[in-house]
Amino acid sequence: MRMLARLMVAVVALGATLLTGGSARAADSVVETYNVWQWNVSGWKMNRASTTTGMVDAAAASILNRNTDFAAFNELCWSQYKALQDKLVQNGWVSAGTSFARFAAIRNGEEPRQDPACGYEQFGIAIFSRQDLGTAKKYDLPKDTKGGVNKLLCAPLAARPHMRFCTTHITSDHTDIGGSPINEQQLDAVQGHLEDLYNDGDTVIIAGDFNARPHLRRLNDWYSPTVNGPNNGNNTGAYRELDDLDPRCPGVGETTVLETSGDGTPIPTEEPCDQRPKIDLIFVRESLIAGPYSGDALGEGTGCGGGPCSDHRVTIGTVPVRVKV
Repeated sequence: MRMLARLMVAVVALGATLLTGGSARAADSVVETYNVWQWNVSGWKMNRASTTTGMVDAAAASILNRNTDFAAFNELCWSQYKALQDKLVQNGWVSAGTSFARFAAIRNGEEPRQDPACGYEQFGIAIFSRQDLGTAKKYDLPKDTKGGVNKLLCAPLAARPHMRFCTTHITSDHTDIGGSPINEQQLDAVQGHLEDLYNDGDTVIIAGDFNARPHLRRLNDWYSPTVNGPNNGNNTGAYRELDDLDPRCPGVGETTVLETSGDGTPIPTEEPCDQRPKIDLIFVRESLIAGPYSGDALGEGTGCGGGPCSDHRVTIGTVPVRVKV
């Protein structure tokens, strides 16, 4: 019933957009529906770069169970990335020899630093696709104070080059660097790259850890004004987030974190809906959405020794989009 309610609301909310938005591309496009899956897996903080804690198995099983087309990972170690590829091939999500995964290092193994993330192997973000991927683009984001370089990672489908899937992990650092907070600079940089892709005729789905709650000012130029309401207002952007119709917190959606962080620190509830933060987001440009969409955050899971594998929840969504052919 909850999903049906969201879909009914979505039809009404999108009515005006579907009549006008993206009309310039309607004649030379097709509509494709994609199931999207995203997880910040705490590959180092909670799994210590291991491939045998249960996280890899839990992630692969969830991707298969959710009939996923695109999957995004944050905080993933290189060995875990390779193990996920093997597991997905073994379970028939893709065939051996297909080109379905891409990785971007935020920290490289040879980097000297105090925190040996992933035991000095590469630590970063990754995307997986049930269809072959083309050449990936890895965009460096403005550098924070934590070391390494945060990235935006995007790749097109090989058979549908104007359909791109992206992921990013925005820093939690809010230090003022050069006159503005570095997390805002990174968000602006990601949005600038997405605008360039859109202007090139591409349809983009981006899923990742944005380290920003939907109602905060720094996401106002992401969310469309059609989202504006008591929980999330003053928006001027072009995007919808796939869980923004959740009736429990319209305009925001459901929390994507657990009750405690990876180091055991309690995560408190907060406004606007008296829940823990929602920071893992799946965005699609509103004018390219071609029908009802939905999103959800899954439970905490017990795949790692009877407990959770990460302090984030898996975030999923389904969306039909127009894609230039």
